[in-house]
Amino acid sequence: MIRKILSKQKIKNANFFVEPDEIFLDSKNLENFDRQQFEGRIEKPISKKTIFFIGFFFLLFLVIFSTRLGYLQIQKGEIYLNRSENNVLEKQIIFSDRGIIYDRNKVELAWNKKGVNMPTTIRTYLSPGFSHILGYVSYPMQDKSGNFWQSEFIGKDGLEKQYNISLIGQNGSKIVEIDARKEIHSENIVNAPIRGKDLVTTIDSRIQKELYTLIKNLSQSNSFSGGAGILINVKNGEILSAVSFPEYDSEVLSLGKDVKIIGDYFKDKRKVFLDRTISGLYTPGSIVKPFFAIGALAEGVIDPYKKILSTGSISIPNPYLKDQKTVFKDWKAHGWVDMRDALAVSSDVYFYEIGGGFEGQKGIGISNIEKYAILFGIGEKTGIDLPDEKGGVIPSPLWKIENFKGEQWRIGDTYHTVIGQYGFQVTPMEMTRAISSIANYGMLITPHYILGDIEKEKIIEKIDLKKEYFDVVHEGMRQGVLSGTSILLNVPYVKVASKTGTAQLGINKNKVNSWIVGFFPYENPQYAFTIMMEAGPSTNGVGASSIMRQLLDWMSINTPEYFK
Repeated sequence: MIRKILSKQKIKNANFFVEPDEIFLDSKNLENFDRQQFEGRIEKPISKKTIFFIGFFFLLFLVIFSTRLGYLQIQKGEIYLNRSENNVLEKQIIFSDRGIIYDRNKVELAWNKKGVNMPTTIRTYLSPGFSHILGYVSYPMQDKSGNFWQSEFIGKDGLEKQYNISLIGQNGSKIVEIDARKEIHSENIVNAPIRGKDLVTTIDSRIQKELYTLIKNLSQSNSFSGGAGILINVKNGEILSAVSFPEYDSEVLSLGKDVKIIGDYFKDKRKVFLDRTISGLYTPGSIVKPFFAIGALAEGVIDPYKKILSTGSISIPNPYLKDQKTVFKDWKAHGWVDMRDALAVSSDVYFYEIGGGFEGQKGIGISNIEKYAILFGIGEKTGIDLPDEKGGVIPSPLWKIENFKGEQWRIGDTYHTVIGQYGFQVTPMEMTRAISSIANYGMLITPHYILGDIEKEKIIEKIDLKKEYFDVVHEGMRQGVLSGTSILLNVPYVKVASKTGTAQLGINKNKVNSWIVGFFPYENPQYAFTIMMEAGPSTNGVGASSIMRQLLDWMSINTPEYFK
C-alpha cells in the first residue's frame, strides 16, 4: 500500500519530457488514423480576425437586404401593389426566320431583313427577273385587338409556295408582363424559335438577269405582249434560267400595302401574274417539226434522203366546193428538199406530205402525230417543282368533236397540226423538256429548281427509238444554224443546233408567236434552250432568234464555262 502511494507521488512530481524520436515513433505506429479527415494532426484554432470578417459580411448582407425590403415594401409598396393588380402576363409569339433561297452559286435570291415597327422580319427578293420563280409570301395577320389569327409566313406562289413546309421553320414563344398602356416590364423566353431550312436552287442568277433584260427590252421595243425564256441542263434537268415577262414585284405583293400597284397588276392586259414558262399555252408553229420527223422515220413512211418538191404550196380537193381546191401554203418555195433540208429551211410542204400524205407520199396520220408528240412529253405536264403547271393540247379527231360541235376531222386539219398550227398549244417548259430529249438521244428528263435534288434526277424516262433517227434531226438542226432559218446562231465560240418557229395567231393572222429551240454544244449536248416571244406584229423582223443570239454573245464573255 505504501509502495503504491509512493509510486503515484513520483508520477505526480515527475517532470514529463517526451523525446522527439518517440513522437515520430508513435506517429508511425498509428495506422488507424484517417488522414483524409485530418486525424493524427494538430488542430489550429480559427483566428479572431477571420471570425470578425465573416460576421461583418453577414451583417452587411442583412443591412442591404433589410434596406431593399423596406424600399420595396414601404416606399414603393403601393406602386407595386397597383402594378400587380393592373399588369398581366401574356404569351407572345417569337417569329422564326424563314429559310433563305440561294442560286446555284450561293447568291441570295430571297432573304430576311429586320422589320421597322413590326414583330416579324421583312421578306426581301432579288429583283427584277425572279418573281415567277420565287413567288411571294403572306405575312402573319393580326385582328384589331392585336391577336394573330395567322401566326406564320405562308408561301403564295413559286418556290415560296412549293417548298413552304421546308422554309417556314417553327415559331417560339415568350411570357411578357405588360401594363394597361401596353408597356413591357419583363419578358422570359419559353421556347426558342427554330429557323427554316435554306434552299439552294439550280438557277444561275447572272444568266437569269441578262435573259430577263433581253426579253423585256425586245417586248417593249417591238410590241410583243410578253415573252419567256428557259435554259436547262439536258443531262439532269437542272434549270439554269426561266424567265417570264412581264412580272410582278414579290415584295409589293407580300406586304400587300400598295393598293394602286396591285390594282394595276390586275388591270394589265398582258397578264402579269401568268408564269408563261409553265402556265402559258401558246401555238408552237414549226418547232414541233423535229419530233414528227423522228416519227416519220420510225414509222418508215420516208427515207431521210428522199427529196420532196416544194413549189410554195400543195392543193387538194375542197370538201365543200367540189369544183375548187384548198391550197396549203409553204412560207416560201424551197425546191427539192430532203429531211435535213426540210428541217433547216422549215419547209411546210415537206411536213404536210409526211404528216398527212399527198399523192404518192404516205403520211404518218393524225394518230401517229399525237402518238409521237406524247412520246416526247408534249401535251402533258413536265412534273416541275412549281405550282400551277399546265399541260398542252394536241389536236385530234376527238378533240375536234368536243370543241367544234361534232365536226368531222379532215386532212387539212392534219396538215395544220403537223406544222404546229390549228388547235396545237404548248408551254415553253414542255417544249424545253422535249427538245432536251432530242439533244440527249431520248432521255425524257424532269425539270427542277432545287440543286442536288436526287429524287427529281432519278425521274427520267427512256424514249426507245434508234439513235440514227436522232442523228438525222441533229444534223438538220445544225444545218439550220449553218445555212437555214437559225443562221443568227452561227457563232464562232460554240456550235449550236436549232429550230425556229413562227406561229400565226387569230383570224386575220396579224400577230405571231416567235419561237426558237435548240441545244449546245453540238458535238456533246449539255444545255437546251427555248425562247418564246408572244403575240408580236406579223410584220416584225426581229424575234426570238435575236434574243438567243444576244444571250450567247453575253455568255461567251461572262459565263464561258457553259460552252466547255
